[in-house]
Amino acid sequence: SPDCSFTCHYRCRALVRLDCSGPPGAGDKDDDTEQALEKDTNVDEPSEWEKTELDQAQVEQRIKEYNSQINSNLFMSLNKDGSYTGFIKVQLKLVRPVSVPATKRVPSLQAGRPGPRTQGVKRRTSFYLPKGTVKHLHILSHTRASEVIDALLRKFTVVDNPRKFALFERSEKDEQVYLRKLADEEQPLRLRLLAGPSEKVLSFVLKENETGEVNWDAFTLPELHNFLRILQREEEEHVRQLRHRYARCRQKMQEAL
Repeated sequence: SPDCSFTCHYRCRALVRLDCSGPPGAGDKDDDTEQALEKDTNVDEPSEWEKTELDQAQVEQRIKEYNSQINSNLFMSLNKDGSYTGFIKVQLKLVRPVSVPATKRVPSLQAGRPGPRTQGVKRRTSFYLPKGTVKHLHILSHTRASEVIDALLRKFTVVDNPRKFALFERSEKDEQVYLRKLADEEQPLRLRLLAGPSEKVLSFVLKENETGEVNWDAFTLPELHNFLRILQREEEEHVRQLRHRYARCRQKMQEAL
């Protein structure tokens, strides 16, 4: 594609469906804004509400306060066993393509004989999830971050290894963006309740697991080769942007002289 410059196997071209619009980089404005804001990333520093412990009465009171502050029907509900259910919104900000199953119907070589005339052949294809993709999940208070990742992958029928992804909490404070990767055992709905409904105070983002914990053995050889090509293109684009920024700075200085 001249717009997306996507790469795929020649036998897979007929299976790929892309909604391309505009030249490369046309939709990167939001990403640039995010990078400008993200001056600090505290991956290991726990948030205030992560340390907070609530008893049953405090949980009930927090749920009432939470429900009174939202402008939708995505309420939290307290269960008889002391647990609670509610919704979290997760934004998917994936830079690299994901793999999904694709089934192609092929004609049987023995069409004249009785029985099915076609058979399903399992295939995989890769595509980029649209930027800004958001998914609401209805979960329990004890649902873990790793289970949220599994649920998101099932929703989009992604067959990649879940360890390739990580769930982050994102917050904005003093014109800075803070990101922290959630541990597998953390409970996103509990964090949502403690932080309140404000998306600036707390929001959830699914990203690639970039902390060195990726199990690269889980990738196939074609995937690894494609990732190397993508990394090369990302590096070339970063170099281009850096040179452009310095050229603009140099031009401004020359104009001032």
